[in-house]
Amino acid sequence: MKEAMFYEREGASQVRCTLCRFRCLIGDGARGICTVRENHGGTLYSLVYGKLCAEHVDPVEKKPLFHVMPGSKTYSIATMGCNFKCRHCQNFTISQVERNAPIGGIELTPREIVQRAIDNNCSSISYTYTEPTIFFEFAYDTARLAREAGLKNIFVTNGYIGKEALATIAPFLDAANIDLKGFSKEFYRDVVHADLSEVLDSIIEYREEGIWIELTTLIIPGLNDSDVDLRGMAEFIVTNLGIDTPWHVSQFYPTYKMTGTSRTPTATLRKARDIGLAAGLRYVYEGNVPGEGGENTNCPACSSLLIKRYGYVIETDRISDGTCPDCGATIAGVGL
Repeated sequence: MKEAMFYEREGASQVRCTLCRFRCLIGDGARGICTVRENHGGTLYSLVYGKLCAEHVDPVEKKPLFHVMPGSKTYSIATMGCNFKCRHCQNFTISQVERNAPIGGIELTPREIVQRAIDNNCSSISYTYTEPTIFFEFAYDTARLAREAGLKNIFVTNGYIGKEALATIAPFLDAANIDLKGFSKEFYRDVVHADLSEVLDSIIEYREEGIWIELTTLIIPGLNDSDVDLRGMAEFIVTNLGIDTPWHVSQFYPTYKMTGTSRTPTATLRKARDIGLAAGLRYVYEGNVPGEGGENTNCPACSSLLIKRYGYVIETDRISDGTCPDCGATIAGVGL
């Protein structure tokens, strides 16, 4: 175990964890809502430091990040646990840990992770699959070494990190894909078990820290796919993050506690994309439906096809030094 960052002692043996926005008050011998941070006699410990439950070499497009070093590889890592209880979690076997369950994983050091990324010709390390906030200490130590080695760092996150924690790791974070899971208080309360307003505040704070952001919304039939919700998300992005912020609207498929809900129709994704573009967004992508054309990047100025994708594979990339070769318009992103 490693002593956690971001907590305060309250009383004789309780601690207040301030790592994420739940701010759990944790009694002696108990764990926070993430189930991987435990109080021992007034000292809070991370139970997952260096215990990887998943590692893989991925295309960066899988995160999904379409405007960060297109075509590059990213070394993806995760530990067990999450501070959300999403009913539709795709990675529930590693994210949802029983309250007193032992924490498994392969033990690796931050330096070993960085070396594995280099050995596999990766340009970045992604903290992903589960929620990187809950393995903050390990991500932070790894990210600092990765920066020294010339690698970029990526969070794939639910956007519930505390403001102080974000400010601490921000100097080493190059990009983040943040889930904007819906746009109603009810959806976040009933499906995610979190607070929408806290997510919105966090997303804005990521932007204020200068981190490149792309947002993802998994569109679930009958729950977050109304015109009102989709328009609300699009307008939030335009107003608070800017028209160059990519928005990925992705197809839901039945899983975990929502196996009775149908897969998202492609027409719904197309509607969401149209709503985003009509609101002023320059880059709206349809996810989990390869071959439909909604994954391509077009120049916002002259509409030329710049990047043609099929799933996570780039078939054509015409962007030159971050600009459109046809009209010279700047294409927003990192390492384009």
